[in-house]
Amino acid sequence: MNGIGLPLTVKPLSGAIGAEIHGIDLCLPVSDETVARIRKIWLEYSVIFFRDQDLPPKNFAAFARRFGEVVDYPFLKGLDESPEVIEVAKLEHERVNFGGLWHTDTAYLKRPPMGTMLVAREVPPYGGDTLFASSYAAYDALSNGMKQLLHPLRAVNSSAKAEKTRTREDRKAGEGRKVLEAEHPVVRTHPETGRKALYVNFGHTLRFVGMSEEESAGLLDYLFEHQSRPEFTCRFRWEPGSIALWDNRCALHNPINDYHGHRRIMHRVTLAGDRPQ
Repeated sequence: MNGIGLPLTVKPLSGAIGAEIHGIDLCLPVSDETVARIRKIWLEYSVIFFRDQDLPPKNFAAFARRFGEVVDYPFLKGLDESPEVIEVAKLEHERVNFGGLWHTDTAYLKRPPMGTMLVAREVPPYGGDTLFASSYAAYDALSNGMKQLLHPLRAVNSSAKAEKTRTREDRKAGEGRKVLEAEHPVVRTHPETGRKALYVNFGHTLRFVGMSEEESAGLLDYLFEHQSRPEFTCRFRWEPGSIALWDNRCALHNPINDYHGHRRIMHRVTLAGDRPQ
């Protein structure tokens, strides 16, 4: 058996990014052919979603490994039963969520992750949705003059900028940690699709290489606002057992912090990437 109980169907969530995949039970064995088909859909839509998948942590990590090498997250410890899986939680008494702003994951690493897979364990009665934005669409919508300006630029991405945002991620990391920084092209070429994507993000991008933060601010602020335009985005409503797999090379995400007083528990796995080119 390959895990498919019904014909595999794809339901796009918006015109720019995101699709739900239906007709598959990930608790059953999934064939290599099916995984290849899912990967093709993922590359087309940049983020894909599955619903009603009752995968325990070890099975969740095993499914993620079908798409790439699973790597540790730099600041948080994994679950005892499955160290590759970290818990992303906001509890009833907390006011700040994990990574609650537009960003791509850990862009301050020399080799940022290729992808991230998240499964919902407990969700609030309302709120807690996640927004996704297409970096392809953001690049494509730029004028030719702006594209020519951006192509030779590289940007400094720093974990120190994340500390200023006071997200739950950074508070859990603790102060005194070594600052991680990496320089990446502002426009990167996706290694599998060959498409160009705007590769800066509000959570981590500090400045352009060779410029000060003050000198970089005006253009970066424009790009941050541009890349999250509504027509570049989709919005996903989580349910227990929902899974998302997003492509960090061409998509941003933003978990919405609108459920104070309620619990939201997710499990996350990170997939190794390469140096942006």
